[in-house]
Amino acid sequence: MISTLLVANRGEIACRIFRTCGELGIRTVAVHSDADAGALHTRVADTAVRLPGATPAETYLRGDLIVKAALAAGADAVHPGYGFLSENPAFARAVLDAGLVWIGPPPEAIEAMASKTRAKELMGIAPLGEVTEADLPVLVKAAAGGGGRGMRIVRRLADLPDALEGARAEAASAFGDGEVFTEPYLERGRHVEVQILADAHGTVWTLGTRDCSLQRRHQKVVEEAPAPGLTAGLREELDTLAVRAARAVSYVGAGTVEFLVADGRAHFLEMNTRLQVEHPVTEAVFGVDLVAEQIRIAEGHPLASEPPRAHGHAVEVRLYAEDPARDWAPQTGTLHRLDVPAGVRLDTGYADGDTVGVHYDPMLAKVVAHAPTRAEAVRRLAGALERAALHGPVTNRDLLVNSLRHPEFTAGRMDTGFYDRHLAALTAPAPDPHAPLAAALADAHGRSRFGGWRNVPSQPQAKRYEMAGEEHEVHYRHTRQGPTADGVRVVHTDARLVVLEVDGVQRRFEVARYGTDRVYVNSTALTELPRFPDPAAQLAPGSLLAPMPGTVVRVADGLTEGATVRAGQPLIWLEAMKMQHQISAPVTGTLTALHATTGRQVEPGTLLAVVHELRETP
Repeated sequence: MISTLLVANRGEIACRIFRTCGELGIRTVAVHSDADAGALHTRVADTAVRLPGATPAETYLRGDLIVKAALAAGADAVHPGYGFLSENPAFARAVLDAGLVWIGPPPEAIEAMASKTRAKELMGIAPLGEVTEADLPVLVKAAAGGGGRGMRIVRRLADLPDALEGARAEAASAFGDGEVFTEPYLERGRHVEVQILADAHGTVWTLGTRDCSLQRRHQKVVEEAPAPGLTAGLREELDTLAVRAARAVSYVGAGTVEFLVADGRAHFLEMNTRLQVEHPVTEAVFGVDLVAEQIRIAEGHPLASEPPRAHGHAVEVRLYAEDPARDWAPQTGTLHRLDVPAGVRLDTGYADGDTVGVHYDPMLAKVVAHAPTRAEAVRRLAGALERAALHGPVTNRDLLVNSLRHPEFTAGRMDTGFYDRHLAALTAPAPDPHAPLAAALADAHGRSRFGGWRNVPSQPQAKRYEMAGEEHEVHYRHTRQGPTADGVRVVHTDARLVVLEVDGVQRRFEVARYGTDRVYVNSTALTELPRFPDPAAQLAPGSLLAPMPGTVVRVADGLTEGATVRAGQPLIWLEAMKMQHQISAPVTGTLTALHATTGRQVEPGTLLAVVHELRETP
C-alpha cells in the first residue's frame, strides 16, 4: 500500500492529485521551483521540496532532482501529473530503479507511444515524407509532449523552414526534445478522444469519448463528454482502435487515444500515456475518480470486468490568463480574486492574492459542469462563468462564455477551425456602459471625509476611465438628497456596492479596487485615468512593444538599425509561458531603432524596435 506520494508537477494538477490522496489517507509531497515558492500546490501538500531554479529545464524537467526529492521526503510513490516528465520513459525508469512506485504505464509502453511518429508506425500509419505543394496544408508537430506546443500550420512551402525551426525550439524548451514531423492538416475535423484505463491483469476499460474540438494554437480550450453527434458505428470503431493501441503496448494505467474525425472517419493522431487535462469530464459522466483508480492499479488491484455506466453530460473549460483579442497573449500579475459560483467543479492551482508568473502555462483553472443533458450542462457552465468574480490579469472568460453560447457549439456542429472563423466576433468588446459611473460613485463615497455624502450641493464632478481599450468620462454631482447622474437614478451607493435604476430596472454593481487605479465593477475591469494626461507618455509611430512578459529568444538574421523591412516580416521572437510569440513589422519601412537582443528579459510595453513607414510620394 502506498503511504506517501510525490507529485512531479505543479499547479492545478498537483492540487487535484493531492485532493484524492487526502481522501485516501495518503501523505503528499510537492516539489517546487524558486518561482513557485509559496504556490498553492506547496501549501496544500504535507511536505514540499525545493528544486533550485526557475525555468522548467532547471526544475520540473530534472528527473534526477525529483527522484532525490522523493527519497529525501520519504515518499514511496511518484505521480507525474501531465506535461513535463509525464511521458518520459527515462524518468519512469529512474523512479522504478530508485525503488519507488510509478503511478503510470510501464516505461516500455511510454517509449513505444512517446514519439508520435513511432506511435503512428505502431498503428500501421505511414508518415508523411518530403512535403510538396500537393500536400498543403500540413501541420508541423512535435514528436514528444503535447498541449499545443511545437505545432505550426503551414500553407505555403516557403513558410516550412521557419515553421520547422520554431516548432523545434518550442518543443525543446517545453519537453526537452526537439524532434518534429509533418502530417496532413484537416481543416474541418473534430478532435475526439477515448479515455482508457487498464490494469496489470489484462482488463482494459474504455470510458466513452470526449470532444476537444475548440482549440487555440492546437491547445484545447473547451472539452466535453460524451462527444456529441457520433454514430454508434463510429463510437464502436473508436473504442476498438483505442483498445488495440492499449494492447499493442501492454498498457497499464490511465491513458488517452486521440483521433481526428472527418467525413465520418476516425484518423489516429496519438496516444497520451498519462492523465489528460480534461479528465474531469469523464470522471463526472462515469462517476469515477481516475486518480484513485491510477493509484489502485499501481498497487496491483484489478479493475472490475466492466466499466461503470455513463450518466448525463459534462463540459469543461480552461480558464487562461491570456488576451484572445491580442493573439492569445499570456498575461501576468496578481490574481486578486478567483471566485466561481457553487454548482460547478473548480480545479485550480491559484488562490486569491497569488501571482501569475512568466515561466509556466497561463492556465488559471478548469471549470466543469455536469447535468442530465448537454444543453443543461452548457447553460450551467456558461452561467457560472458569467457570474464568476475574476480580478487580476486579463482572462479568456468572456470568450468562453460566448463560445458556449454560440449556435455552432450549442448545436454540436463545432470543429477545430471554430476560432479561425469566429474569433473576432467572440472577442468583440461588450463592456457594461454603466460600470464607469458605478466605479466613480463608489470611489467618491469611499473618499468622503465622513464615509458618506456631504449635505451641501456641489459642482458637477467628472472622472475618466479606460475600459475595453476605450476612454470613458462620467459626470455626477452631490446633492442634499444624495448623488445624481443624468439618465439614471442612484438608489444606493457605498464604497463596495452601487445600485442604479436604469429605465425602471434596478441593477447592482459590486465594486472592488486594487492599488491606486485598478477597479473591477462586477466582471468589468477599468483603469482610472488621471484628470490631465501626461504629454510625455507618447511613443514614436511604428513602435513595437512587448505584448507580454518574456525572453527575447531570437532576432531576425541580419536585422540591424537602418535595414529596410516589409509589412508582416517577422522581426523578433519572444518566449513566454513555454510558447514562442512572433513580432512582425507593422508597416513597410526603415528600422530606425532596435532594442531587442537575444536573452533579454522584457516586461509588457517594453520598447523593442521602431519601424519608420516608407510612404510613396505622389
